[in-house]
Amino acid sequence: MADSFDRAPGAGRVRGKPSNPGLVEASSPRAPEFGSEDAKASLFSHREPLRQPRSSPPPAEDTRRQSKTSNPVQNNSSTPALKAQRSESLVLTSSLSANAPEFYPSDYAYSEPVYEDWGDEYYASASLADLVQGILSHLNSSPGSFEVDIDDITATLNEWVTTEDTLKELVELIYMQSTSIPNFSYTGARLCNYLSQHLIISPSNGSFRHLLLQRCHSEFEKKNQAVCGNEETQRKFHSYVLFLGEIYLNLEVKSANGPPKRADILLVALKDLLTTLFSNPVDGNLTCAVKLLKLTGSVLEDTWKEMKQPHMDEIMQKIKGVVLDATCSRDVRQMLLKLVELRSSNWGRVHAAAAASEATPYNDPNYFMNEPTFYTEDGTPFTAADPDYSEKYQEILDREEYFPDYEENGNEPLFPDTDEDEMDPEIEEAFEKFCIESERKWKQ
Repeated sequence: MADSFDRAPGAGRVRGKPSNPGLVEASSPRAPEFGSEDAKASLFSHREPLRQPRSSPPPAEDTRRQSKTSNPVQNNSSTPALKAQRSESLVLTSSLSANAPEFYPSDYAYSEPVYEDWGDEYYASASLADLVQGILSHLNSSPGSFEVDIDDITATLNEWVTTEDTLKELVELIYMQSTSIPNFSYTGARLCNYLSQHLIISPSNGSFRHLLLQRCHSEFEKKNQAVCGNEETQRKFHSYVLFLGEIYLNLEVKSANGPPKRADILLVALKDLLTTLFSNPVDGNLTCAVKLLKLTGSVLEDTWKEMKQPHMDEIMQKIKGVVLDATCSRDVRQMLLKLVELRSSNWGRVHAAAAASEATPYNDPNYFMNEPTFYTEDGTPFTAADPDYSEKYQEILDREEYFPDYEENGNEPLFPDTDEDEMDPEIEEAFEKFCIESERKWKQ
């Protein structure tokens, strides 16, 4: 028993040992001992050979033949040496050279590239339409940069627009962009106003503003056919109407005396366009009229009132007639009613508060802001705006013994019981000390 434990477990065993002892005896008369060099070689002699990497060059023909006839044990045991020999043989027998010239097919004809100096002719080939289209696209994508870029844009256009034909082309390009893209009508109107004042060219046949108004007038003459046309014709006409409204709000006409004013001719045109839209009360025309009145209604009414013309009242009457009689859709009828409500609220505008001497609860929304607050016996606060306590509030105000120096609407005198020119000496001295102390603390 003691002899069986003298060696370590597994000593003398060989991995992959065949089951037939006869084969072992035939191949080797004696099994090598564990730890010897022969044992190490026999341990890995029955493994599968490693697959050659894909990137390695194929072995030479004679090497392949030699590997078939040689012992697989010897090939596997000397694989790194064979790899080195194969690489060296390939380098020595290769005919490739790093300094070889570039390869060209036999039918390839190489020619040196020819570079031509175009000079100023290249820039002259660009058209005014391309330039203006790039400018308008930039303003359309970045309308907030109008104030920053308008001076550079005008300087560039002054270099290009030097004839009457180019000026007409510029007007047409801006007009088409402003009427084809609805969101560009406001920016287009601002651009027209600026260019009308800063373009250098002024031909005898008309300036930029004159040509722009002529282009708008040519479209204005087609209004009767446009409101009755097909859907595409009406869409273009509606875009033109809204652009003309933006032109009226933004285009400034210099006057000899006083600040710039709006073009009166556009005021007449907008009134006629509204009448034409309401004459054919379909949904598209009514929607366009509502958009135009929301855009320009307050300005139109103020101007007509100054001219003592009741045009806005007439338009409201037409709207009420359309709501009652026309066969428009429910949504459009609701839009018209909202427009009438907007006009009744002075187009959503809030007038400034009246002067303190003329303030009343009806013309000054802040009338009760400076009024004092009183309290009932149970501690309930009430002001002049509470209708349940209006009589009690007025009764308290009438008691002069409580408020001898109180003036209505919060206009109390700064120094009660004193004249503004004759201030009490003690109060004046205290006031001067207060000012000196405040100035000293501020300097610190």
